[in-house]
Amino acid sequence: MAGSGAFAEIKDGDVYKFYADGEWKKSASGKFVPVINPTTRNTHFKVQACTQEEVNKIIETAKSAQKSWAKTPLWKRAELLHKAAAILKEHKAPIAGCLVKEIAKPAKDAVTEVVRSADLISYCAEEGVRILGEGKFLVSDSFPGNERTKYCLTSKIPLGVVLAIPPFNYPVNLAVSKIAPALIAGNSLVLKPPTQGAVAALHMVHCFHLAGFPKGLISCVTGKGSEIGDFLTMHPGVNCISFTGGDTGIAISKKAGMIPLQMELGGKDACIILEDADLDLVAANIVKGGFSYSGQRCTAVKVVLVMESVADTLVEKVKAKLAKLTVGPPEDDCDITPVVTESSANFIEGLVMDAKQKGATFCQEYKRQGNLIWPLLLDNVRPDMRIAWEEPFGPVLPVIRINSVEEGINHCNASNFGLQGCVFTRDINKAILISDAMETGTVQINSAPARGPDHFPFQGLKDSGIGSQGITNSINMMTKIKSTVINLPSPSYTLG
Repeated sequence: MAGSGAFAEIKDGDVYKFYADGEWKKSASGKFVPVINPTTRNTHFKVQACTQEEVNKIIETAKSAQKSWAKTPLWKRAELLHKAAAILKEHKAPIAGCLVKEIAKPAKDAVTEVVRSADLISYCAEEGVRILGEGKFLVSDSFPGNERTKYCLTSKIPLGVVLAIPPFNYPVNLAVSKIAPALIAGNSLVLKPPTQGAVAALHMVHCFHLAGFPKGLISCVTGKGSEIGDFLTMHPGVNCISFTGGDTGIAISKKAGMIPLQMELGGKDACIILEDADLDLVAANIVKGGFSYSGQRCTAVKVVLVMESVADTLVEKVKAKLAKLTVGPPEDDCDITPVVTESSANFIEGLVMDAKQKGATFCQEYKRQGNLIWPLLLDNVRPDMRIAWEEPFGPVLPVIRINSVEEGINHCNASNFGLQGCVFTRDINKAILISDAMETGTVQINSAPARGPDHFPFQGLKDSGIGSQGITNSINMMTKIKSTVINLPSPSYTLG
């Protein structure tokens, strides 16, 4: 149960503490931030409303702790990460329970997220030992005009303090995808979890605490974005920001200054379907890709671009599958659960009403109860409708009928997003040509968009982000190259 047993110390009364300097603390503000249960729309948890002064202390402590951590042998860093992963798996049930209550994630998916996160930590520990344990050796005479009088040794060194800001939809997995690379690389880590998902994140951080990481190396600060958000992202003590979320990231990138940024900011992932596609496979992937976790995924299918000649058949197949989805509370493992906030539900409804006003075909009756929206397929969507371009982050999917592959590619590339896309065809040559033409960070062939496995590169173009994620890319991004050059008094060659 959340906040009990091994997690009893992270809670004070009915308010969860924040984590700093190796201890669970109450904020001097005396205030809390409510965490609203999406299903009941009532306050379910409360977290500390930390102050700017507390943020200052956390970052100052993180800077000091990082200097000592950087001297810790790689094998020891990896050992502690493996220990944290094991503890996280051991306590998957209470952490998954938090995800169910905070973000209405179906119970089975919540457990999967925690286990996946533990596996990510362990993989990162192993990968870090490999790639950080190697450097480069360069010799000067490989460049024209030089004798072999210089030897250059390069290695990867930590950046310092990494600020990690995960989103509500994967508050554990997308937190550890930032925490583990930062720590194995020798950095300290300050976590600012989303309000919805904060308690699950606090439980996850306690697993690192139980693993025995040094005091001050990991911190978790909760509070209102309006009070500490900009203060964190603009803090001069922060040396790197890894952010996953919405267009807030664009504002962060403009304010952050000259530090490395890793950002994934959403997408309008297009699914292009050719006439020769396996329509049963397509329908299954549209339903899974577009409606799992109620469509609240950056890599969800967000727009279907289907050739007119097969559109009727595909729409009927998708409708039949949608009719079988269960709708209800996450505790019952329903396929469709409430979206995270009332404002999210209102935004989705606005897109639906705009499409209705402009003549889209409703394949199901639009139905909503509170934050719970029933799955809805909108056919005959046109480019003048908002839902053709905007990201609903909900269980509503538009279908645009196209008359040529070029029309589909053009629609995909006209978006300001460029995260992922997919193409369905039996012709691999066409698939490769279309993939190359789509302006997205990843293109899936004959499968819906997806983030993962977690060691795969994950990146977006245009407004979908900066840099690349994935375990190896994240480790490299959270380090910088240092060179040491040995100057010889005369050329030296190994003669063999």
